[in-house]
Amino acid sequence: MKLKTAFISAAALAVTAAVAVAQNNNIIEEVAWIIGDEPIYKSEIEQAYQDMQNDRIPVEGDPYCVIPEQIAIERLFLHQADMDTVEVTESMVSSQVDAQMNFLVTNLGSREKVEQYFRKPFAEIREYYSTNMRNRFRINQVKQSLTKSLKVTPSQVRRYFDALPADSIPFVPLQVEVQIVSLYPAIPREEIDDVKARLRDYAERVNSGQSDFSTLAILYSEAPEAVRGGEIGFMGRGQLVPEYAAVAFNLNDPKKVSKIVETEYGFHIIQLIEKRGDRINTRHILLRPKVADKDLADAISRLDSVRTDIVDNKRITFEEAARYISQDKDTKNSNGVMVNSETGTTRFEMSQLPQEVAAVVGRLEEGQVSAPFVMRDPRKERESVAIVKLTRRIDAHQANLGDDFQQIKSMYEESAKQKMIEDWLANKIRDTYIRIEDGWRGCDFKQEGWIKSR
Repeated sequence: MKLKTAFISAAALAVTAAVAVAQNNNIIEEVAWIIGDEPIYKSEIEQAYQDMQNDRIPVEGDPYCVIPEQIAIERLFLHQADMDTVEVTESMVSSQVDAQMNFLVTNLGSREKVEQYFRKPFAEIREYYSTNMRNRFRINQVKQSLTKSLKVTPSQVRRYFDALPADSIPFVPLQVEVQIVSLYPAIPREEIDDVKARLRDYAERVNSGQSDFSTLAILYSEAPEAVRGGEIGFMGRGQLVPEYAAVAFNLNDPKKVSKIVETEYGFHIIQLIEKRGDRINTRHILLRPKVADKDLADAISRLDSVRTDIVDNKRITFEEAARYISQDKDTKNSNGVMVNSETGTTRFEMSQLPQEVAAVVGRLEEGQVSAPFVMRDPRKERESVAIVKLTRRIDAHQANLGDDFQQIKSMYEESAKQKMIEDWLANKIRDTYIRIEDGWRGCDFKQEGWIKSR
């Protein structure tokens, strides 16, 4: 794509070439828009509409107005990415596409069913997502470059908040700040030995040809992937827990099963499916040793004693208990303070807390420490025992600068960045040769300036 001075002749050549190619194939390809020297074909718009229907993405408005405008905007950003020599790491693209393809296989049941759903070969579907993901990364980098100079001061945030209409000030639901101390009850050696013996038996049955690994995974594995024979899909080394990756990436024979691998999730045996560059596809069987009732009771008793010492101001504070006793690696080094992974702050809406924690916190007053309770670690699928302290309760309210400065600041930053991007886009549209063909012009476009006087 070039700038306005050289557009008309180049655009005419592009259309002529497109028509010539189409005529050679006995097909007349309809050009809907021209952006710079790049045509947007009706077939592109139809395909994009079909893809959005396949992905269940709603189209707000007339698709034959909305979609070509979206394509045109993407072309302008990608043109800027070309000018700025924006590149993306292919491994990053691959990891995201792998995750998308794994999601499709998981939800539709198999590669064959994915192909049936999209009516395309699997490789073609993957290439489609790769192109889209690569373009998305490049466009995001352009947007980040356009807004990186934004500096926000408290006075700007205050002026922004003061100018907000009353009905635009967000309502903040009840929020809490919580500290936690967690213990994982000891698992009996007999239980661990039993789990390992079962996994060794499965491995021997596969290695001797008596059983199929995927069948055993469906029957016995406790991993979410059990329903598809234990297959986890293509993953990079960094996407796997280190212990699993160290063994999986050293496998070479798809007919053999790995040694037993212990991770934070339990004990695994692994079978190689395929290696592809720096990514690997494996299947695994996961077994988790179970906590005995006696060990669970012992952990509850221990935390009950710790709570008594904290409440009676004896020997230890809650913060010290978190640092020296807690086994929760995410909070023990921060005095037990829980951090909301969705917002990056210490505030939680009740629905954002683990279910068991929310049930306990809802009955506490500020500063109170709960009795010990049993909760299930959602990552490890393992029981733990915890006590929590309600550090602060912020009742539901309309946002204000005193309590919600960070939230209002984020709103202002988003608004300011969007304004910078909109201004850039308006200038880009103004300086770019654009032609919308008859039959495609009668739209209420979101951006102004697309239709230029001839």
